[in-house]
Amino acid sequence: RTIWSTRCPHSRWQRSISFPKTSRPLQSPQELRKIRESLVKEPAPPTPPPTPPKGFLDEFIQFLNKYGIVGLAIAFIMGGAVKDLVSALVADVFMPLITFFIPEGGWREAVWGLGPIVFKVGHFAGTMLDFVVIAIIVFLMMKQLEKTILN
Repeated sequence: RTIWSTRCPHSRWQRSISFPKTSRPLQSPQELRKIRESLVKEPAPPTPPPTPPKGFLDEFIQFLNKYGIVGLAIAFIMGGAVKDLVSALVADVFMPLITFFIPEGGWREAVWGLGPIVFKVGHFAGTMLDFVVIAIIVFLMMKQLEKTILN
């Protein structure tokens, strides 16, 4: 079976490309179907849409679960309780130790005046001490949580 043939005008030789003769066709219809099926993949069926909420209460519960609002509310309440606990720790444990070294005592009411301007240095120092203690406690809690739960 000659596929392509040409004759060169300046030569007596003929060039041709031919395939060998075979006794059977190159592919049967079954082989072609298998090849076609392997090349063409069926698209995945679309995922069904989520079922709509049945009412306001179901929608509200779905909202709480989706965004973790309950956990956030618990963390907010616990944060307020920890702040109160740390403020009591600073006022009842650390302050007596500090006032022992300050002869006047009541250092939270200490002020620094510059003419008519009054700076409440004691209040700022007390708030700063509260913040440092809270930061240390949160750091230690997260470190312990990381060791036990997260690993």
